[in-house]
Amino acid sequence: GDTAVECYEVSASEPFLTQSHCLTDASTRGVAMVPKLALDVLSCEVMRVLQLTDSCIVPISYQVPRKGHEFHDDLYPDTVGTTPAMSAEEWWQGGKKQPRGSSSSSPISTPSSSAAPSRSPSSTSGLSSGFLPSPSQNVKAIQNLMPTSKFRHIQGAVMHRDKHITNIRNLNLTTPGECDGFCVNSQRVAVPLAISGGQIAVFEQRSGPGRQPDSALPTIQNSVNVADLSWDPFDTHRLAVGDDAKIRLWQVPKGGLKDTLTEPELVLQHTEKIYSIKFHPLASGVLVSSSYDLTVRLWNLESGEQVKVLTGHQDQVFGIAWSPDGKLLATVCKDAKVRIYDPRKSTSPVQEGPGPEGHRGARVVWVLDGKYLLVSGFDRSERELYLFSADSLSSGPVASTALNVSPSTLIPFYDPDTSVVILTGKGDTRVYIYEVVPEDPYFIECSSFNSPEPHKGLAFLPKTECNVRDVEIAVGMMLTKTTVEPVVFRVPRVKKEFFQDDVFPDTAVWWEPALTAAAWLSGSNGQHKKLSLKPKDMTPSEAPKEAPVRKYLPSSVYLEEKTDEQKKDELLSAMVAKLGNMDDPLPQESFEGVDEEEW
Repeated sequence: GDTAVECYEVSASEPFLTQSHCLTDASTRGVAMVPKLALDVLSCEVMRVLQLTDSCIVPISYQVPRKGHEFHDDLYPDTVGTTPAMSAEEWWQGGKKQPRGSSSSSPISTPSSSAAPSRSPSSTSGLSSGFLPSPSQNVKAIQNLMPTSKFRHIQGAVMHRDKHITNIRNLNLTTPGECDGFCVNSQRVAVPLAISGGQIAVFEQRSGPGRQPDSALPTIQNSVNVADLSWDPFDTHRLAVGDDAKIRLWQVPKGGLKDTLTEPELVLQHTEKIYSIKFHPLASGVLVSSSYDLTVRLWNLESGEQVKVLTGHQDQVFGIAWSPDGKLLATVCKDAKVRIYDPRKSTSPVQEGPGPEGHRGARVVWVLDGKYLLVSGFDRSERELYLFSADSLSSGPVASTALNVSPSTLIPFYDPDTSVVILTGKGDTRVYIYEVVPEDPYFIECSSFNSPEPHKGLAFLPKTECNVRDVEIAVGMMLTKTTVEPVVFRVPRVKKEFFQDDVFPDTAVWWEPALTAAAWLSGSNGQHKKLSLKPKDMTPSEAPKEAPVRKYLPSSVYLEEKTDEQKKDELLSAMVAKLGNMDDPLPQESFEGVDEEEW
């Protein structure tokens, strides 16, 4: 029934016991240890246990952090093999033989002789079956081919308590699965409350952090429970709220709410209850909504009129997303389909393809300059990520990766500047982070962030809120049962006095509209201006603008076995090259020392 796995190293001297702690996602019904010979020794795996939960078996791996993808003798002394040392009869008669391995269990064996029996590396040492310690040059060549991310060591951290909004009462923690739970912009936070009348609390970020009073707060009186809500990206005072059959537009006064708002500035009439709403990323005054009547509707907020009704869905619409250029709209549906619409030209989808089969929920977001769609959803049991080419949805996903078993839908946030996607679900404690790339393996996993307690939502602020001096690539607001807490995601760098231009390219000014609703609806397109995040007093790091081309080595590098004579020649040539010119100054003569913080 526990959710923690304790691991101890036992030694004959103090401290005698050294503890390692692992928190699991589900309660444990049983644990079994995997045999030593099944471990991945090239990844420095020293132990693996299998956790039995209510619905699945989860492997838990214990690895020792080591540099290099090679065999470490100090971690793997000779281990017991799989061949019995004696029969039952011999043991009853007092035999004390030790078990040893058999050379037949491995496809690679050492030459045998009458004096020394052959021993299989897989059965008598910690080496995995079929592997021998590789020459260092081949190991390095293999490492160079393995895709890695510059964000793999990304660190998430909750900011200091003086920036938290605390003592929030009566939070609505049961918003629909299509809703993010709350919404934020650079100025304020909107949080639905579990109070009759569909009330919404609005907190000012600049002046509002701290403990909220115990007395009642002024709120937005929405009349009915909130289905979804979203701030206008071009107006930090305008909040759109979808509910039973209406979309209400509210205008928050400057300085925040002083009195309860009861009259919206605009009401859009739907036919049935709303699923979700999304503002257009470039055109001001354009909104799209999905509803229980299985339609997706396009609205012109300048005129207050409905302009398009998109059809083709056979079941509940789980998620909608605009393309970065604002031309196309993607949807993911409970009928296991992903669709792309060109809403100004047709009310029917221009593309359609197979989506997640699970019926619990899904989300969609455009990635990699709008060339791909990332969909988070479910297969029969697990949460999964899928990557689709936006040019060929009918071909199915080009890649997918399974995460874990959990009932909540993963809500993705995509940063187009770094191609990093941050995902978490309502009620989760873990935040997953991946870099998405347009080639195999497509998803490169980075370090995850774990919150101290289950959170109810995670929403992100504009890029200008990031502290580039501390190499922050994303700043979010995390909703808990009674608080809103800022969370920062940083990339570890040594020389922080330099502007990390490989991490911070010019960013789109998406908080300013590129065109009006009337212009976009008439067929015009636009694009956002770009903004440099470099402070005037920082020097660029002059990092390469493009990643170096990956070099693929011929198979002969790994398969060819060199003779002893060839190895001697190579070693001699390397030593001569290392010696160089004896008149050259020694490296230590120009050594200036390293700052203490850089170690």
